Amino acid sequence: MRRSLPDPSRPLPNKDGLQARFVTGSTMRHVVVMTASGSVGLTFMFLVDFLALYWVGQLDDTLLLAGMGYAAMVTFLMVSVALGMMISGVALVSRHLGAGSSETARDYATAALIFTFLIQFTLSVPSVTFRHDLLRLAGAEGEVLEIAAHVLSITLMSLPIIALGVNSAGLLRAVGDAWRSMLVTLIAGMVMMVLNPLLIVALEWGVTGAAWSLVISRVIMAGLGLYWLIRHHGLLKRPSFGALRRAVRPYFAIAVPGIATQASPPAGQWMLTLAMAPYGPEAVAAMAVAMRLMMLVFGGIYGLSGAIGGIIGQNYGARRIDRVRRAYLDSLIFCTIYTLIAWLLMMALTGPLIRGFGLEGPGIEVMKAFTFWVTLSFLLNGVLFVAGAAFNNLGKPTWATWSAWLRDGVLVYPLALLLGQVWGGPGAMLGYGLAAVFAGGLAGWIAWRLINRLLRDTPPDIVDPAPPAA
Repeated sequence: MRRSLPDPSRPLPNKDGLQARFVTGSTMRHVVVMTASGSVGLTFMFLVDFLALYWVGQLDDTLLLAGMGYAAMVTFLMVSVALGMMISGVALVSRHLGAGSSETARDYATAALIFTFLIQFTLSVPSVTFRHDLLRLAGAEGEVLEIAAHVLSITLMSLPIIALGVNSAGLLRAVGDAWRSMLVTLIAGMVMMVLNPLLIVALEWGVTGAAWSLVISRVIMAGLGLYWLIRHHGLLKRPSFGALRRAVRPYFAIAVPGIATQASPPAGQWMLTLAMAPYGPEAVAAMAVAMRLMMLVFGGIYGLSGAIGGIIGQNYGARRIDRVRRAYLDSLIFCTIYTLIAWLLMMALTGPLIRGFGLEGPGIEVMKAFTFWVTLSFLLNGVLFVAGAAFNNLGKPTWATWSAWLRDGVLVYPLALLLGQVWGGPGAMLGYGLAAVFAGGLAGWIAWRLINRLLRDTPPDIVDPAPPAA
């Protein structure tokens, strides 16, 4: 029996009001709308995090900035586990919504939140216990190590809470709720924006205030996400042992490589920190500012990598590979335009950034290397993100893992070390960007070949018919 084409004027209906919103309509519109909404909230959270570093910088102590940088690196590594598990939940929920299986989508959404909470809770205890050892592995020592360890003693126990928050936001994107997915992070960020100057400067809590404002924002983020998933979408249900047992294998088949993939960026930053540490705390402080700045300025690219997963997943579940290819191409176009604008902006703001954070010595040249060159590398770093999302939602999650670790586990350290020998701290920063260029180009090419092969293997009655002759 030939499969009939969906009505192009409306999303595919599912039971109980759930809809596959991305299988019809302009793919570029879906990419822009979902990316814009996702990146607004995400960028705002990055902005607040960046401003927290700014407020700490107003205390006129480079050691505090360096300590915050080390603490952020360890936290990033732990939160990457939650992000990897989010990839699995988004892929399975969006795929089953696209196929019209609402009840199965609910089973996976419920299981995803339970699994990620339990895993993060299990991680939180040893991470707090061995936080000094983790920081020493990253090269922290002396007073900088103690500052970072103090921050982690407050923030790491909230790992299960942020896991619920990021996974709830991801599931909202999976069902196409761009608005509420944005509000989850936007509202939490607004609260943090108010708390940071109050706790850090006004109450003179310093880095302790920065840590507690982060914990409070995580609680708000998780609460909002869960509320909207339950009350508005009805995507969560009372868990049953049978449904959880059935979800284990398919969920962790994506989650394990997803976790490994998401662990690669913090590992890459860890490698960069090791290569940067010999050039002194000024260089490390500049690197910490640059890494926060990277997440802020390229919030649109990070938002794109989260948004494209639901679009590709729904169309793959509906066997609309032609729309998968269009969405992939639209994402690359968006990435290119966004990166060029960000690059010009960063070059123009180099001087104010150096003065605003009181960078000095080698830190000045490290920041210049970031704003002038590493930002431009996001032309292909963004391609790596898009390709990884395609791999995760097209049944090849391990390909995303290998492509990410090619950049962060194989290329970053030797390139940073090699170029650091030539140009010092700025050379190490350039090595970080060059690794993204090599890995992103390769991953983008492989993803394009995969999508074209899937399109060739798709029966002709599944794809869009040829347009009528004029």
